[in-house]
Amino acid sequence: MDHQKFAEEWIKAWNSHDLDIILSHYSDDVEIVTPMIKLATGGKESSLKGKFAVREYWKTALEKYPDLHFELIKSTAGVDSVALFYKSIMDKHAVEVMFFNEDGKINKMYAHYD
Repeated sequence: MDHQKFAEEWIKAWNSHDLDIILSHYSDDVEIVTPMIKLATGGKESSLKGKFAVREYWKTALEKYPDLHFELIKSTAGVDSVALFYKSIMDKHAVEVMFFNEDGKINKMYAHYD
C-alpha cells in the first residue's frame, strides 16, 4: 500500500463530508477508539464497533462541525497499518493509527489528539 496516496484519499474523503466516501475505507466490523467519542456521549464510551454505529457517530459529528476540514501533515507506514498526523477540528493536531484487514479495509483505528 502506498501510505501517502491512501492518506491523501482519506483526507479528501473527510473534506468532502460525504459519509459514503468516508466509510468506503472501513470494514463492516470496524472498531474505532477515540477520546472524541467520550465528548459526544457525555463520557460514557470511548470506542464504537461496527460500521452502522460509526456512521451514526460521524453523521452527528459532521452535522455539529459543518466546516470540518483536515490538513495532512505526515503519513507513515507500518505492518498492515498507517499512521496519519493531521490538523483536525478545533485547531487540534491528531494522530490516527489505522489497521487494515486482508481486503485492504480499515478494521481498527485509534485516534490521539493534543
